[in-house]
Amino acid sequence: TPAGCGMRTLAWLGMASLCLGATWAVPANVERRKAEKPKADLALYENLDLDNYDLTLDNYGEILDLSNYEELYDYSDLAPKIEVGTLAPRPKDPAALPNLGATAETPKLQPVTITGPVHPSPIPTQALPSCLLCLCIGTSVYCDDADLEHIPLLPPETTYLYARFNRIGAIRASDFTGLKKLKRIDLTSNFISWVDMDAFRLLPSLQELILPENSLTALPELPRSIVRLDARLNRIHSTGLQPEAFRHLKQLQFLHLSDNQLDYIPAPLPESLRSLHLQNNNIQTMHEDTFCDSQDHSQIRRALEDIRLDGNPINLSLFPNAYFCLPRLPTGHFF
Repeated sequence: TPAGCGMRTLAWLGMASLCLGATWAVPANVERRKAEKPKADLALYENLDLDNYDLTLDNYGEILDLSNYEELYDYSDLAPKIEVGTLAPRPKDPAALPNLGATAETPKLQPVTITGPVHPSPIPTQALPSCLLCLCIGTSVYCDDADLEHIPLLPPETTYLYARFNRIGAIRASDFTGLKKLKRIDLTSNFISWVDMDAFRLLPSLQELILPENSLTALPELPRSIVRLDARLNRIHSTGLQPEAFRHLKQLQFLHLSDNQLDYIPAPLPESLRSLHLQNNNIQTMHEDTFCDSQDHSQIRRALEDIRLDGNPINLSLFPNAYFCLPRLPTGHFF
């Protein structure tokens, strides 16, 4: 019918218009997306300062923080875990990163010599004898019980010498020549019977001279630096002491001459003296001025607190005026 034909015509026209509209819409969407994409890309970088962007090793750590990089990703499914214990930890401080811009010097490898033995460094000639026979530690030389018969040649820097329990029989003036730093000489228990008069006098730093258990019959001259003299258990006679041997030793504090053969107390004694040991000698008498100045009753010798005269055939009570300046009485026989 005419009405049916009209409806079909309208339906066909509608479908045709829809197809044409869809065809025109596809190019329009593509063009719109192309126009919007640059805007989106610019939005991603709008916070970056591309003018000052300079990626170097100096600021690499400021831009990318890789200190926790391994925590962001888990690669356990892709590769087995390998524990490496010799790798250095990743530096977190940018300053700790190497500067690849600087030229590193190539280390020079020394060729390995296998054709001959390695020779030790030479030992100074002056130090050779004593440091082979004895033990040298710093400026101290230890020669105890080394079967020595004389003083070995000592290094010039020697400060302390220990040569106890040997067979040394004599001390020559040349044994200590040039040892300006020598402070202590310990020759305990040797066979020393003779000492050159100048053996110790020219040692400017000598403070302690230890000579017990020898065979000395006389004492040499001593340097004015001496603080302690120990010559116990020898055979020293009063005639073996220089006249007023200790008067000018202003630093002498300890004078130990016990177990010898002295006939009298070796006065005058320096004001610096603190300890005087003369026990087991042959002292029978003393003067009133032996310890104190009999003309000055106000004198007080506060330093001299230790006087040992026991073992001598002297009655100390016979000399009551000899002790008025002392802080305490000598030890010995008072009746």
